[in-house]
Amino acid sequence: MNRPVYFSRPGVICGAGTGCEEHWNTCTSGSQSGMKKIQAVSGKEFYICRIDDKKLLKTGARFDMRLVRIADAALNQINEEIEAVIAKYGKKRIAVCVGSCDNGTELSMKGHKEYLSAGEFPADYSLEMQGADYPATFISEKYGLEGPSLAFSTACSSSAGAIIKAAELIGSGLADAVIVGGVDIVSDTVLLGFDSLEAVSPDITNPFSVNRHGITLGEGAAFFVMTGNVSSDCGAVQLLGYGESADAYHMTSPDPEGICPEKAMRNALSGAGLSAGDVDYINLHGTGTKFNDSMEANAVDDVFKGLSTPVSTTKSLTGHTLGAAGALEAAVCWTAIMENRNKPAAEISLPVQVWNGQRDPSLPVINIISKGKPAANRGRVNVCMSNSFAFGGSNISLVLGV
Repeated sequence: MNRPVYFSRPGVICGAGTGCEEHWNTCTSGSQSGMKKIQAVSGKEFYICRIDDKKLLKTGARFDMRLVRIADAALNQINEEIEAVIAKYGKKRIAVCVGSCDNGTELSMKGHKEYLSAGEFPADYSLEMQGADYPATFISEKYGLEGPSLAFSTACSSSAGAIIKAAELIGSGLADAVIVGGVDIVSDTVLLGFDSLEAVSPDITNPFSVNRHGITLGEGAAFFVMTGNVSSDCGAVQLLGYGESADAYHMTSPDPEGICPEKAMRNALSGAGLSAGDVDYINLHGTGTKFNDSMEANAVDDVFKGLSTPVSTTKSLTGHTLGAAGALEAAVCWTAIMENRNKPAAEISLPVQVWNGQRDPSLPVINIISKGKPAANRGRVNVCMSNSFAFGGSNISLVLGV
């Protein structure tokens, strides 16, 4: 990247915790307390990682739905950083980039139910609440911003794509600061949709195990302020590089050879001007499906062969937060860097992966940080990679560092 772009501290909320500190503690302790069994409208039961309703307060949004309340809870944690860039740059020079997939389904299901019974939609129903743009529009309206307001909906890579676009807006001079991140919910629509694909695990997801059976869904949000200046309004962590690729192999299944995810990782390293040996931790996409884990293990092994780079997926703790996953896992990497600054090797902590430890013998061996197993770290955490590999072959790797 030609121009440095910096992240502020993140505002974070998900079923695994509220706020950066609580979320980090969950990720490093391996607590699965946020995983709950619920019953969908179909009567079928699933594990999901859901946010406690008591944490979600009413907002002044035009459409005060669950998705907006989750976004608002994360944004309010970084109000100070947002107000600082508004004061510094002005509302016309601040953009918004938001990744999300499931917009307004809790209201649309209610509206369609009334339509089917009464022959018309409720008076307060609007198709706008289901628009892909509304989460970004909500943020622009919340802070009175007049810069570009952009929405990203590329399934699980949505908010990772939003982060890349934020960097491009700053690098091109089209914005001086960007409020960027992602938000998603677990609705019956999405839950039953994934179940129809036979992608949902009957138990809590068990990534990279020979006994893995699919994903566990989660909901959450993570937001940053990104600028081109390291100062009081931003932290020291940069987006060092990023890589994108599209394999277009199948609508829902990744290319089993992992060629394009490998390309995304290599492009991210190249853009950062780094080698594979410079990466101190990788947050894997790690959904727990048969094909994703196989593809990703092969791709990581190809790029990082012989390096024993510490890796883990945090989805067995947070659930798969879909459009929010890229931002939420970038927040994990941000915290890993900030929490481990200047610590001796014996005191370094990294996110753990909760699984049964029974490796799939058909996969290459990667250095998974398991719960209860000390991380074989490098004595530093200066550079982290975050992978997001989505439906349709939309692959993104981000490299964060100091």
